[in-house]
Amino acid sequence: MSSEVIEREPDIVFIGRRVVGGIAEGEALVTRETISGWGGVNAMTGTVIENRHELKGVSFAGKILVFPGAKGSSGWSGVFHMTRLAGTAPLAMLFNVMTTKAALGAVVTRVPTLTDFDRDPLDCIETGDRVRVDGDAGTVKVWKARSS
Repeated sequence: MSSEVIEREPDIVFIGRRVVGGIAEGEALVTRETISGWGGVNAMTGTVIENRHELKGVSFAGKILVFPGAKGSSGWSGVFHMTRLAGTAPLAMLFNVMTTKAALGAVVTRVPTLTDFDRDPLDCIETGDRVRVDGDAGTVKVWKARSS
């Protein structure tokens, strides 16, 4: 992304509830499908490997991951912990449905994470948008990707 994106005011600002504090900024990767940790993610590459998932073959490493929530077993936290150890974790996570597996996954991944938003992030963030997640303040700022 060009520095122009950072220098202008955000296009969208909304708030959520902190799961994990911290601040991260980067490119969004958005899916409307829940993500399975155990058997659905290759932790060594941060790549979704679930056969029928819309992000199959796409890595969330170094991205702001925007998704509805976690699905599957309690293996979710172990897989996402491994992404942190392997350096393939997302920069931050925004999810709508709070579950114990999603919360624990966020905690062990140690990336800024928010949930319970005043706006649905799936309705206002698209893959490629620039996003700043402030887990401490509970804010999300979005700069829409623009074609030049």
